[in-house]
Amino acid sequence: MPAEYDKLVRDRIPEIIERQDEHPATHVADDEEYADRLAAKLLEEAREFDESRDAAELADVLEGVDAILEAQGRDRETVESERREKRTERGGFEERIVLERVEDARTRPVLGAKSGYPSSASNVFSAHVIAYPGPCSR
Repeated sequence: MPAEYDKLVRDRIPEIIERQDEHPATHVADDEEYADRLAAKLLEEAREFDESRDAAELADVLEGVDAILEAQGRDRETVESERREKRTERGGFEERIVLERVEDARTRPVLGAKSGYPSSASNVFSAHVIAYPGPCSR
């Protein structure tokens, strides 16, 4: 029974399969399908890196990023500029800070606050916080 994959693969994979006396069934994606498959490939490679923590998987993540940038007519310098702006505004990850929760300022006053209603963390984080599922199964 043939193995089913239905995923975007690197350009030379069909050639490698043929050298093993197997016959790959392939098609060339149109622009819309290619964009969708690149996004799926990026997630796949990120999951593989999460499971293995192997530099080779991280290289695959970067290959996916580069392919997406090329497909969108962008270059790495544009994204690098955006990365630097975010880093300046929000910082990096060197301090290893884990945000556990943001408590409502009305129900949890900060020591020394005169009003009892100190300013709380801005809702700007709500759109950017992704829950960590805990240690990955390896």
